[in-house]
Amino acid sequence: MSFGRRLVAFPLVRIVLAAAPIVAWLIVAQRLHLPMLAAAAVVPALYVAYVRLVERRAADELGLDGAAGELARGFAVGAALFTVTIGILVLCGVATVERGDGWRALAAGLGLAVAAALLEETLMRAIFFRLVEASLGSWIALAASAALFGLLHIFNPGADAVSTIAIALEAGVILAAAYLLTRRLWMAIGLHAAWNFTEGGVFGASVSGGPAHGLLRSSFHGARLLSGGSFGPEASVVAVLVCLVAGVALLLRAHARGNFRAPFWSRSAP
Repeated sequence: MSFGRRLVAFPLVRIVLAAAPIVAWLIVAQRLHLPMLAAAAVVPALYVAYVRLVERRAADELGLDGAAGELARGFAVGAALFTVTIGILVLCGVATVERGDGWRALAAGLGLAVAAALLEETLMRAIFFRLVEASLGSWIALAASAALFGLLHIFNPGADAVSTIAIALEAGVILAAAYLLTRRLWMAIGLHAAWNFTEGGVFGASVSGGPAHGLLRSSFHGARLLSGGSFGPEASVVAVLVCLVAGVALLLRAHARGNFRAPFWSRSAP
């Protein structure tokens, strides 16, 4: 193998090669004032191009066979998890749900949720998690990607150390678990989109500190650790516990299927 091919095979180099065109495209799309959903829709195509040109294989993790079913299962899980979370917060007396901005808010909320899921799952699970896992194994990739996912939200409005840890533990774990379970992106995309859509578009709660406009309107009060404060319910200990329980369940199923990979130093020689 030539030096160039050996260099390209290095995981960090591949992460840069895969992510750079996506980041460049997003900068261009922002300057062109393209809608977020339109910009995000191009991201999977850029990833597929990277896989074919650099890794020289088919991008099976985005294969269309069975995609609808995996998306639907992920969407159902994500919607259920946030509904359970908001229900517990209401029962605890730290959240109230009232009439919101009406049905028109649903379309906008769904578009933003799908855009965020396409972009973030491609970057975090298809690129970062998968390429780290190829070298360092599933557990290290899970810890690293969860930590990075939390840190990427630290500049959001209302963010602090608690919200960063919460995002890492809840979203970072369960979304990686969805990828591990299926070895594809669709369930993770559906779960991610559904959580954000149900949180913002349906219940009108702040999504990671962002402005809230939904079919309903949720307000939060009381202890920040329980309510999530201005960052929103994602920073609540309730959301962390609900998502961690679900994430561990998915991890156990993935492990039972033999979908975990060992780090390179413990693999048997061919």
